[in-house]
Amino acid sequence: MTLPTCSQPVDRLGVCSWSLKPKDPAELIQQLQSLGITRVLLAMSPMVQDPEIWGGAIGELRSAGIEIISGMFSPIGEDYSTLETIRLTGGIVPDERWEENLALAAGIAQIAEREGIDMVMFHAGFVPHDKNDPGFEKLKDRLTVLADLFADAGCELLLETGQETADDMLEFLDSVNHPNIGVNFDPANMILYGNGDPIDAISVLVDLTGQIHIKDAVAATTPGQWGAEVAVGQGQVDWDRLFSVLNDAGYDGYLVIEREAGDDRPGDVALARDRVIAQLSQIDAPATQS
Repeated sequence: MTLPTCSQPVDRLGVCSWSLKPKDPAELIQQLQSLGITRVLLAMSPMVQDPEIWGGAIGELRSAGIEIISGMFSPIGEDYSTLETIRLTGGIVPDERWEENLALAAGIAQIAEREGIDMVMFHAGFVPHDKNDPGFEKLKDRLTVLADLFADAGCELLLETGQETADDMLEFLDSVNHPNIGVNFDPANMILYGNGDPIDAISVLVDLTGQIHIKDAVAATTPGQWGAEVAVGQGQVDWDRLFSVLNDAGYDGYLVIEREAGDDRPGDVALARDRVIAQLSQIDAPATQS
């Protein structure tokens, strides 16, 4: 993993490309330039699936001075309508999609190797709580195949958090025991899926975390339903405590804004940008003498 060389707090900031809903790379460039952010976590599945529009995205972004800090692999067939539908369709769990998703991952790994992208993240799918569940070993085996694939491409594979508790994620990763797998920590997902307090979760997973999503949410009032994503600072993520844990652990990786709801994506990304810069500036500021 290539860590950022940071002279200013903004140097650690990135944006998930899909958060801005661009129709093509040119629009994405314009949006990033308007926000004053020059780093992006790039959705890479469209580069394989829609090459006429997105096949040259990396070259276009780099020509405009945008750095691709990591990539996103979105498995085929995921349905986020409800918690139950994503449990059934998420990640690399569904047997009927495995071969398609393996082929898509292989295409993304080829691009990552060619373009020197050294981190790709994705949702692996729901990890069974019971190690004796046949699905536990199946997911382990499939994840090992993908981890090997991306390792051969010189690219670390990061698993997005939220679809299981932090303790279950840690137990699963210990069981997989693959050196090329890390964590993409999303504090809001812990709330959205109802899988624990984000601060407790990052305390468990911080040593495995290669990237952080900046996203906020409020919990569902009815068990078994989705929580609600909200703009950063308007939800239940305790950002002061989160940044304190990261600072104490020496985390110096990227902080990538993700916004997947709301009618003003650029405005909400700007709010998150300002919040992160303020948090980092507070951490970096020298203590005043009394």
